[in-house]
Amino acid sequence: MGATVYLEHGYVVARADRLKGAEIVFEAPTVTGTENLIMAGVLAEGETVLLNAAREPEVVDLAEMLSAMGAGITGAGTDEIRIKGVNSLNPVTHEVMPDRIEAGTYIAAAGIAGGDVTIRNCVPGHLKAVIDRMEKVGIRIETGQNWIRAACDDRIRAVDVMTAPYPGFPTDMQAQFMALMALSEGQSTVTETIFERRFMHVPELCRMGADITVSGRKAVVKGVPSLSGAPLMATDLRASASLVLAGLGAQEGVTEISRVYHLDRGYEKLDRKLEGLGARIWRTGG
Repeated sequence: MGATVYLEHGYVVARADRLKGAEIVFEAPTVTGTENLIMAGVLAEGETVLLNAAREPEVVDLAEMLSAMGAGITGAGTDEIRIKGVNSLNPVTHEVMPDRIEAGTYIAAAGIAGGDVTIRNCVPGHLKAVIDRMEKVGIRIETGQNWIRAACDDRIRAVDVMTAPYPGFPTDMQAQFMALMALSEGQSTVTETIFERRFMHVPELCRMGADITVSGRKAVVKGVPSLSGAPLMATDLRASASLVLAGLGAQEGVTEISRVYHLDRGYEKLDRKLEGLGARIWRTGG
């Protein structure tokens, strides 16, 4: 697209007078990469074509907003997106789509801690793969146009899962699902195909008594009857959520999670929402 990109004092610097449209083929679908190149192509000179593009709902939502601003985008939601560059964009008012991963996290919470949870302002159609797995483990799920109800009062069953680009099971739900499997009846395999080194939550779950063995991109989870509270350290956003869920499922002790600033990047007032559901959860420090 004509940019000059280089490293300077540990930072990536990119410069261009105006980007030029180009055909770009992704080696693997990437949500952030697709979104960044859509935004780059919107004001570029000529047409930009993205092949093997990500199809996630977030990509479609961004394209819809940019189109409302005057961008020329077609194909969002498919693996081929075309962007015809324009000279300028216009301001609009746009409501950001509901967070499907936050909704999925609350479904997992119902499975781990038990109870009956209704999640409102969500899009069940964005969570078909997650709902499928959650129903297989034994969580009872009902859906409406913009709500999901999840209930569980028995011990959950072990179910294998493999992450995949949308519409497959999202990598951003892998850690939460593993926390669920840690308390399941039986043995499951969790396979991560999207990101390397995305099992950093495993040692922390094992501190609580989970039985998990990692080999490459696979983790074998042998369900245990209960977990116990322990001091834990969050390593990333979804790992943080999985540790909170594991803490909800611990039968004894207190779980204290440090570095929860990771959590706050993707969840708004998670502790208060869970407290409203009956969880004994609170923040310490500043």
